Amino acid sequence: MKIQEVNKLADIYLKLSKGMIDHDKYTYYAITHHSTAIEGSTLTEKQSVNLLEYGKPAALKPIQDHFMVLDYFTALKFTLNLAKEKKPLSASLIQSIAALVKTNTGETVNTISGTYYTAKGDFRTGTVRAGNRTFPDFRKVPTMVKQLCDQANEEIKKVKTFEEKCNLAFKVHFDFVSIHPFGDGNGRTSRLLMNYIQARFNLPLSIVFKQDRIKYVEALESARNKEDITIFYRFMYGQYAKFLKSEIEQLEDTKLGLLMNRVSTSKKVSREKIMSKLRKK
Repeated sequence: MKIQEVNKLADIYLKLSKGMIDHDKYTYYAITHHSTAIEGSTLTEKQSVNLLEYGKPAALKPIQDHFMVLDYFTALKFTLNLAKEKKPLSASLIQSIAALVKTNTGETVNTISGTYYTAKGDFRTGTVRAGNRTFPDFRKVPTMVKQLCDQANEEIKKVKTFEEKCNLAFKVHFDFVSIHPFGDGNGRTSRLLMNYIQARFNLPLSIVFKQDRIKYVEALESARNKEDITIFYRFMYGQYAKFLKSEIEQLEDTKLGLLMNRVSTSKKVSREKIMSKLRKK
C-alpha cells in the first residue's frame, strides 16, 4: 500500500465523517476493543460496545476483561483530550495515561530493587521480558522516556507532510513499546501515544487489529532485530489503510441510506453517482 493511497483514504474518511453524529464515539469503541483484545480481553466487539454504551456486562466473561475495556476507553478519551489541548508529552503525562490503563487491573510488584504499583503509573524497578526479548535496564527507563518525549515534542513542531506525521506517530509507538517502561500495559499505552500524535494533527486515528496480533509482534521484532523501523512502518500503514477502508465503507452505507430516503422513488439515482457526490463534498 503506497503512502499516497493511504493519504487519499484519510482525506475521504475525513470528508465523509464530518458532521456525522456519534461517529467518533463508535470509532473509539472499535479502537478500545481491538487494543484490549490484543492484550487478552475475551470480550467480543459487540460485547465491548454494549459495555461502553449501555453499561451491560457480558455473561460468563471475566470481570478483569470488563475492567480492561472500561479502563482503556477512559485512557483513550483522556489521551485525545490532551492532544486537543496540545499538551506536550512528558514522563509524568505518560505515567498518568498508563495509570488510567491499569486503574482497575493494577497490582503491586515487589522486586529486589523496590516496589512499584502499576495502577499508579510507576516505572518498573525490575527486569521485564516478552518471549526471548529482555527490555532495557529499569535504571535507564526515566532517561529514555524523557528523551522520547523531548524528541517527539520537537518533531511535532517540524513535521509537515502526511507521511512525516504518520511516521512520527508510528515511531513514538515503536520506541515506547521498545523501552517497556512499565510492568504491564506498555502495548496499550504505546498505541494510545500513537493516537495522541495523530490527534495532534487532526488525522484519522490508527488501529492494530486483534486478528493481526501475530503479524504485529513479528513486525516489531523484525524491526528491532534488523534495526530497520521501516518494517514496522509498512505494517502500520497496512493497518491504517485496512481500518480506513472499513470506516469509509460504513460511512458510505450510512450516508447512502440517508440520501436514498430523500430521493423520490420515481427518480432513479445510482449508488455510484451518490458515492461520487459524497466523496467530492
